[in-house]
Amino acid sequence: LEEVRRQKLQDLWSRWGNIFIAISVAVILGVAGFKGWQYWQARQAEEAARSYFAALTLAEAGKPDEAAKRFAEVGAGNHRGYALLARLHLAAQHAAAGRRDDAVKIYDEVAASPSADPSLRAAARLRAALLLVDTAPREDIVRRVGDLNAPDNVWRNEAREILALAAYRAKDFTEADKLMNDIVLDQEAPQNLRQRAQIMISLLAPQLDAKKPK
Repeated sequence: LEEVRRQKLQDLWSRWGNIFIAISVAVILGVAGFKGWQYWQARQAEEAARSYFAALTLAEAGKPDEAAKRFAEVGAGNHRGYALLARLHLAAQHAAAGRRDDAVKIYDEVAASPSADPSLRAAARLRAALLLVDTAPREDIVRRVGDLNAPDNVWRNEAREILALAAYRAKDFTEADKLMNDIVLDQEAPQNLRQRAQIMISLLAPQLDAKKPK
């Protein structure tokens, strides 16, 4: 009986042994390949992190041009998370250096990126609108961030402030006052934003009084 069993196993191995070996090799190679990919990803992330924080160090040291160059290098890299953060910092460096158009271009690219986190996309939209609020037509500002002024949107108060500034510039003092009061009355609004809104309401008061019928 044992001899018969052994013979059957030999027959099975003769027929399927090569396939078993091929499958085993494929599994081993697959695991090795996955481990290699994980290692490569870790190295990429490590390198991106080093470059990213080196760029931050340059920015904090008051070297905006060098920081911008390093951020641009990280932004062109393969690690999406650090690349996106680097692009946002690069835009901020451009803005700080007075290169508004360059900054807005990057913010718009981030805002239009389907792979970016929605919260970061919204933040990029707000930053671009804030840079443009003194020069762009009011309609452009509304188009950029008007939909963020919604009761359930976490960015609503930041959007309200920008929309109020655009309304003020367009001499729509009533709408500017309304938006600023919306910020003050919103208990979830950041304290510093509410303080700015209160200051703006005080500045608007004479303009609104002047419009009242005598």
